[in-house]
Amino acid sequence: MYGMLLESVQHFVTEEFGVDIWKQACQVSGCKYSAFKTHQIYPDNLMPDLAQALSAVTGHTFDYFMNFFGKCFVRFFSNFGYDKMICGTGRYFCDFLQSMDNIHLQMRFTYPKMKSPSMQLTHVDDGGAVIVYRSTRTGFSRYFSGQLNEVGKHFYNLDVKVRVLESINDIQGGTAGPISLNGDTKNVIVTYRMDFDNRDYMRNRVNLEAHSSQLTLPQLDIQVLLELFPFTLVLDRSMTICNAGEKVIETWIIHNPGKNPKRFIGSNITDHFKCRRPKGTKFEWDVIIEMKAVLFELELIRTGRPEQSSLLQAAALNAADVENYDEILATEQLKKLSIENVGASSDKDLEDPDRKGSQGLKSILLKGQMFYIKDIDSLIFLCSPLIENLDELHAMGLYLNDLNPHGLSRELVMAGWQHCSKLEIMFEKEEQRSDELEKSLELADSWKKQGDDLLYSMIPRPIAEKMQNGVDSSSQCQSFDEVSVIFGEVMNVYSASDNIQDAMEAVNRLNTVFTAFDEEIISPLVYKVETVGMVYMAVSGAPDINPLHAEHAADLALRITSKVQSLQLQDVAIKIGIHSGPVVAGVVGLKVPRYCLFGDTVNTASRMESSGEPFKIQVSSYTADKLKAKGYKLESRGHVKVKGKGDMETFWLLAAPDETQM
Repeated sequence: MYGMLLESVQHFVTEEFGVDIWKQACQVSGCKYSAFKTHQIYPDNLMPDLAQALSAVTGHTFDYFMNFFGKCFVRFFSNFGYDKMICGTGRYFCDFLQSMDNIHLQMRFTYPKMKSPSMQLTHVDDGGAVIVYRSTRTGFSRYFSGQLNEVGKHFYNLDVKVRVLESINDIQGGTAGPISLNGDTKNVIVTYRMDFDNRDYMRNRVNLEAHSSQLTLPQLDIQVLLELFPFTLVLDRSMTICNAGEKVIETWIIHNPGKNPKRFIGSNITDHFKCRRPKGTKFEWDVIIEMKAVLFELELIRTGRPEQSSLLQAAALNAADVENYDEILATEQLKKLSIENVGASSDKDLEDPDRKGSQGLKSILLKGQMFYIKDIDSLIFLCSPLIENLDELHAMGLYLNDLNPHGLSRELVMAGWQHCSKLEIMFEKEEQRSDELEKSLELADSWKKQGDDLLYSMIPRPIAEKMQNGVDSSSQCQSFDEVSVIFGEVMNVYSASDNIQDAMEAVNRLNTVFTAFDEEIISPLVYKVETVGMVYMAVSGAPDINPLHAEHAADLALRITSKVQSLQLQDVAIKIGIHSGPVVAGVVGLKVPRYCLFGDTVNTASRMESSGEPFKIQVSSYTADKLKAKGYKLESRGHVKVKGKGDMETFWLLAAPDETQM
């Protein structure tokens, strides 16, 4: 289906149910499109899948949303000017119902790949009408009823109540019709009864009875009618072709080389044509006679053998040839066989250049109406080839002079050829703009991801997401009963000097060490808080609560020590301190917000680092007790004078319980 249908769905679902509901439905249905292109083809199952997903998300039924989608499309197509086309179909709702199939046929010039259903009005009365819906897709009958409701309400101020009288082969939620035993797709046929006030239409109908002046008109020879309308078929009650226009016969001959033209007249119409529209229509007298206002589209069946002589072309046949066709064909075959036997020429030489075009002819479509002529008790199919431009005309083996001299057939073909290039350029520009928009959206998504990554590097992700949703940062303050705080200081990186080169070298060395620290951070086991000057600060147990915070802090300290030693930076050393206890954490600042820790635990951990020694890890006695219980190797340093704490017993962390796992 074309993107315009899905555009209408997206627009009104987000308008009436909200953007969040639409995103949930897209996620549930697996829809990966953030926007739809008007003229792009999308899978048929996308709309029923969205209806099923919305049903699951909101609690409304599948039928409710398919009906809603139909109403959405009627509201939406006014943006494209199609409301004027609806208003121009007739004064009454029944006029529109009679014209629906014809409107879809005309829309094919704008949407050539449209697979529209066919609809026929079969009965009208004062209280409403009956219409038959035929389609090769299932699950869209409720969509159609929603369209009928909205058109009646919006354009004709009618309260239309639609109910299903009969439904054949329609499957809820499906998109492809059921398969018959011979492998063909069965048509979906749904008969609707529409209840509405139809008295004005019934009262003002014209030509219900013949006027007295019509009864005195002289009879018209059927041959005159066939000359006026060269694309014409005359059918009797058994649907046999009892007469035809000259151009119909010529077209049949061109597309069926090897078939005797005498056998065309007197054969059943289904032997030579298949009905493209209305879909699923049976060629029976009683069925066709009720479809007076319906446009039929018949496709010529090509059954001829392309190896026959070029004498089968219509231009080479006169009346005598037609009468003696079998004899001429036999003579031509004998000539061909004799030439082949003597080897006078190759198969390629025998080919008629005119016949080469007929081998690859495009199927011809005849479009028109069926009229009942009482005088001859026959149906007349007044039609013309369905052609969009000169390329299609030549592909069908026809010329402009073959088209009806009256009407606009020739003008439409020429206009289509002249404006085709302009339309293609316009479509290409629109597609280019759409592609540019998609690239812009992808670029915007990329920028957003980069911004999010930068924000998450400054603030813990859960807190950052809450702030993005409008939660005040001041309300993000948390207290933690116990965490382990790690401080690491880089030593001997920079000596006081006025030399800019030395300062730049110091920055590079410090960056190398801190990068090594960052590579050993395993989130969410340990979270990097900040760097201040030469000091690196991290915490385990916040913002994600971690009962093994002491062990993970110790593992990080051991990995960092080993990693910096392996860098072998001249004179550069680090000292690390760890302490465990309660802290308070929160986001501070607006311009450059930071996630900060507060409390005596932070101060004590800082003292463990500042009073330490190069390439050693000093931990408090409280943290040491936790690590000893887990098998870590520690060595008592004794009592150390700590600023603000007095004498404290501290320990050196030597190794993890199992050195092979480090």
